[in-house]
Amino acid sequence: MMLSRDELLRYSRQISLNEIGLHGQEKLKASSVAIIGAGGLGSPLALYLTAAGVGHIGIVDFDVVGVSNLHRQILHTNEFIGISKLDSALATLKSRNPHSKITRHDVRLNRENVLEILSNYDIVADCSDNFATRYLVNDASVLLNILNVYGSVYQFEGQVSVFGDPDGPCYRCIHPNPPSAGLIPTCAESGVLGVLPGLIGTLQANEILKILLGIGTPLIGRMALIDMLTSEWQIIEILKDPDCPLCGESPTITSLTDYEEPCPTIPVITTTELNLLKRDRLPFFLLDVRDKNEAAAVSMGADLQIPLDELSEKLPEISVGYNDRVIVHCQTGLRSRRAVQLLQEAGYTQCMSLDGGILAWMDQYSGKMNDPELPL
Repeated sequence: MMLSRDELLRYSRQISLNEIGLHGQEKLKASSVAIIGAGGLGSPLALYLTAAGVGHIGIVDFDVVGVSNLHRQILHTNEFIGISKLDSALATLKSRNPHSKITRHDVRLNRENVLEILSNYDIVADCSDNFATRYLVNDASVLLNILNVYGSVYQFEGQVSVFGDPDGPCYRCIHPNPPSAGLIPTCAESGVLGVLPGLIGTLQANEILKILLGIGTPLIGRMALIDMLTSEWQIIEILKDPDCPLCGESPTITSLTDYEEPCPTIPVITTTELNLLKRDRLPFFLLDVRDKNEAAAVSMGADLQIPLDELSEKLPEISVGYNDRVIVHCQTGLRSRRAVQLLQEAGYTQCMSLDGGILAWMDQYSGKMNDPELPL
């Protein structure tokens, strides 16, 4: 694909590299990459692939921009809060490089659409934040025979690898089966250092560029690990498992499955409904199951604060009857659902989880937790 005069100037510092040159830059223009998720990892990845001149980038996401995203999701800005992440990403990326085609896929990936979407791209970048999507993308990439550049982050630690090469492992070679739904906390629950996704997403972009250009040594059969607190890097070897159920010698997985397990029905209350309870002065007991440092940062004035992992042993501290209304909140609504489940098993019949947690409360009330006009 011929480069325009503007493209020649735009990419001149890259073209001057002997390993890339004009032919390599034309390769990038002819290439396509699917990015799964426009969040912490997808943000730097999309920015750098667009800036590098990848001709076609597809982004899969169905979420909207929230204020708590902005410390790490650098595609998005304040003016897009409450608006589709794809709208935000498209505006940012087109302003970065008008020569790249950006295709939006405003859907939740599932077994019915993932093959059709990914089959239009040369390579896929897994920037997802949940195991259901991670396994789905891994399985689809192997079935389609396209490489999967994987990245993940947790608090201060990150990892990058390349899965799906015929001679290398897939994600199932190291993790054959997904954990139970909700067992592993998300970034919203466990926290993440804002610069970590920037580093890991940029490393994913680097791996993709090497693969598309056919240069260097991609992380096939190897995984890069980084600990941001110690600045220690590790490269570990990961082997292809001959008994892998997906890519092994006798695969048993030949079709796709949606791995999101059904969760027990948990009673929830919305922030609006909680506001009405307070306005009408109806009695309720507010239980905060976040950690102490989270509760110290911002509070809804809970009657009692017990971290979720201590709740089972401290249930006697809840000084209300089994039939009294108990509302449980955490940061996002995940831990509070687990807490409600524990309370139900202990005999509390009128307990509910605050849907969306304290972040939803702050979003609704512009984060002005100390405003005297607010109900809590």
